[in-house]
Amino acid sequence: MTLLEVKGLIVNRSGVPVVRGIDLVARSGEISVVLGSNGAGKTTTLEGLSGIIPASGEIVLDNASIAGASAGKRARAGLRHVEQGRTVFPEMTTEENLKVALHPDASLGEAYELFPELVQRRDVKAGMLSGGEQQMLVIARALVGRPKVIMVDEMSSGLAPVVVNRLMSGVRKLADGGMAVVLVEQFATLALGIGDRAYVLRRGQVVYDGGCAELARDPKRLHHLYLGDSVQAG
Repeated sequence: MTLLEVKGLIVNRSGVPVVRGIDLVARSGEISVVLGSNGAGKTTTLEGLSGIIPASGEIVLDNASIAGASAGKRARAGLRHVEQGRTVFPEMTTEENLKVALHPDASLGEAYELFPELVQRRDVKAGMLSGGEQQMLVIARALVGRPKVIMVDEMSSGLAPVVVNRLMSGVRKLADGGMAVVLVEQFATLALGIGDRAYVLRRGQVVYDGGCAELARDPKRLHHLYLGDSVQAG
């Protein structure tokens, strides 16, 4: 089931077009991977969808338009954005960070089931957690808000490969539980390995829209898409 459908998304920064008319879908139980080189428009896309910055175009969440809604209304409607930078509340404990976002129908146990590593850190101030633990926390915090769609931006930044692999398995578990996930990621091979549908952006436009497995099997094509060859969506 399609939970997020985007058509003709346009996002400008300081009057300059960064995202130029992209289409994207996110379905229940699937991970939509968004790839591209630095400056391709990946983060801007998520910020436009979540309402952090103004955007135009059609944005439909679970059959209801959220275009023009505030960031808060989009979040309450079920669209959660895990931004870059692991934005925890550093002076609050791990558990207090989770409680801030806890939906009445959710439980803290869901967060600890997703990332059991956080159980022994529940009474530790979030500012004292490792980078990987903080990333687990912000993803788990989004989960207990009971969203329909979670958008995760560059969760692997600055983390060791073993930690990145652990985070990837957690995100895959979210999708396997029925959630729709949009994942922006710098490690294309790892992201394609857990994803279902891939979008490659170049200069704010989609140049590939297709299966993750298909693209993973053709690294030369992926390379060309990143560098601006004439290879188009298949």
